[in-house]
Amino acid sequence: MSNTVGQVIKCRAAVAWEAGKPLVTEEVEVAPPQAGEVRLKILFTSLCHTDVYFWEAKGQTPLFPRIFGHEAGGIVESVGEGVTHLKPGDQALPVFTGECGDCPHCKSEESNMCDLLRINTDRGVMLNDNQSRFSIKGQPVHHFVGTSTFSEYTVVHAGCVAKINPDAPLDKVCILSCGICTGFGATVNVAKPKPGSSVAIFGLGAVGLAAAEGARISGASRIIGVDLVSSRFELAKNFGVTDFINPKDHDKPVQEVIAEMTNGGVDRAVECTGSVQAMISAFECVHDGWGVAVLVGVPNKDDAFKTHPLNFLTERTLKGTFYGNYKPRTDLPNVVEKYMKGELELEKFITHTIPFSEINKAFDYMLKGESIRCIIKMEE
Repeated sequence: MSNTVGQVIKCRAAVAWEAGKPLVTEEVEVAPPQAGEVRLKILFTSLCHTDVYFWEAKGQTPLFPRIFGHEAGGIVESVGEGVTHLKPGDQALPVFTGECGDCPHCKSEESNMCDLLRINTDRGVMLNDNQSRFSIKGQPVHHFVGTSTFSEYTVVHAGCVAKINPDAPLDKVCILSCGICTGFGATVNVAKPKPGSSVAIFGLGAVGLAAAEGARISGASRIIGVDLVSSRFELAKNFGVTDFINPKDHDKPVQEVIAEMTNGGVDRAVECTGSVQAMISAFECVHDGWGVAVLVGVPNKDDAFKTHPLNFLTERTLKGTFYGNYKPRTDLPNVVEKYMKGELELEKFITHTIPFSEINKAFDYMLKGESIRCIIKMEE
């Protein structure tokens, strides 16, 4: 890769030209990294529901043309001035949020919400100069959450790149850069269920299944999956789910159903849907005295959370989390090591693998509810 350092690289990228329309494989020009930036050669990427949500552009500011993608693994091709924690040839995971290392959040052991590099879905340019590093025949193409991994090469702020074990298989660990860590960390880092405890998981998509996996690894004896799609239960058993509730099958609120099943409520609940009603149910289904509910899903901007204050006064706790409380550069390498030691299974999250030329199939699989994670192999 050394002969490309400092040069514009021409490569393939899957470009979204307009909302909801199939991505088009184009030849794009990728500029070299500027100060504090890294250019990565992406080897594997995967599709997350967040990509689909912004590609559909329902309810947000549409920004097109754009290169989506934010779950990926690759190799550092070159680094900009001042980048010291990465060098060409390093294996790395780009992440949609970052760790500058200098702000109060980065210096706090309790937070991963970096002031500088926190996720920004409206930004389509690099922080350094408010310009894009992608262009097609001179026309700029917008970035997405600072990663844009649906391109063979991408430029990312160095604070959003985690250096990982050079022996880690990128076609597996690439899924850790978003959804799996979000759900898994919500359980193990925030809810912290004790061995033998009961946990309710609201939403059994990829994030919810990862939350269930966290409960299983933590030693929970009862894991109750709540979802509106009953066909998800069979798959959820592979992630430790022991009971399943479809709220549509009951004529009372699901929190009451759970309270009856568990003699007063579960010890922990993790909400992974973004539905404000599910959030309320998750909080109200935990046991008084010690119950903890953790919110993961992102609600609509106009939603309001309503519950009686007595639910707090009777010693229930409500928490929120962002990216599973993992600091990308500090903590992500350790999660990769959990996988390498056999403590965390990733293969069961991967339902499909396709070549880059067929990337639109990944959208079809997700829209039909047929995939948890679809791996896209960049080199064919």
